[in-house]
Amino acid sequence: MAVLPDADSLATKLKNTLIQYYSIEDDEWRIAKKTKDATVWRKPSEEFSGYLYKAQGVIEDLTNRVVDHIRPGPYRLDWDSLMTTMDIVEEFEENCCVMRYTTAGQLWNIIAPREFVDFSYTTDYEEGLLTCGISLDYGEVRPSFVRGFNHPCGWFCVPLKDNPDQSLLTGFIQTELRGMLPQTAVDTAMASTLANFYSDLQKALKA
Repeated sequence: MAVLPDADSLATKLKNTLIQYYSIEDDEWRIAKKTKDATVWRKPSEEFSGYLYKAQGVIEDLTNRVVDHIRPGPYRLDWDSLMTTMDIVEEFEENCCVMRYTTAGQLWNIIAPREFVDFSYTTDYEEGLLTCGISLDYGEVRPSFVRGFNHPCGWFCVPLKDNPDQSLLTGFIQTELRGMLPQTAVDTAMASTLANFYSDLQKALKA
């Protein structure tokens, strides 16, 4: 079992990696899915053999409220239909923690329920916020779950310049689901999950 990380150095490295993703040129991305709430792109990941996904859409709410609904905390389980449990395992400081969570099965359970243990960090970014995470090899895997692994992931949320009551939410996700899965099933699930994330979040914030 791995020991818990040095939170400060991991947080800094994670933030720098996400800022690097944020600056990837548009022509490197290929559209994977488009809905009224969000557009999802993908490109080959440099971390593993799958894809790095980028999702973007405008959320009709204030940046702080949006991020409070995304980061580890009481709101997330209420609206995120994919997440089934979430526990904060360790808190380093107010904006930095380790969480263990489980996700529901997908695609008629072709993708079985997964468990993740992630280091999570939320910090200021330009006029808005960045909340980001990476999986840790930590703790025993619960029975009946496959342990998945999130390579550096994160959400940038910044107020729109011409309408600060709305926020531009840009996510970068690269999840290694592990287990014996056809890659096409994983790719279909990832694009749809990210698009649904935006519509579910919009509904939760309006509720």
